[in-house]
Amino acid sequence: MPRFIIEREIRNLGKRSEQELRAAAKNTCDVVRQLSPKIQWVESFVTADKMYCVYLAADESVVREHAQRGGFPVTRVSAVRTIIGPVTAEG
Repeated sequence: MPRFIIEREIRNLGKRSEQELRAAAKNTCDVVRQLSPKIQWVESFVTADKMYCVYLAADESVVREHAQRGGFPVTRVSAVRTIIGPVTAEG
């Protein structure tokens, strides 16, 4: 399945408690189960005011449906074209 990066602007996100983040993760998993097998949550990165989420999904519309069902904001959805890392430099 294609990989997507979802940027979510959420004010003061980095100040949220562990319990609040756990509840958000549970909500995410519940919605993923509803939409399975069309979407899979890989991981998310929390910064001060944003979250960057990595998903595998059939297409962008499924990513947006997940956000709508879960009540998650979506600032930007970007399809990953390729992945590089240190091994890429060794060619």
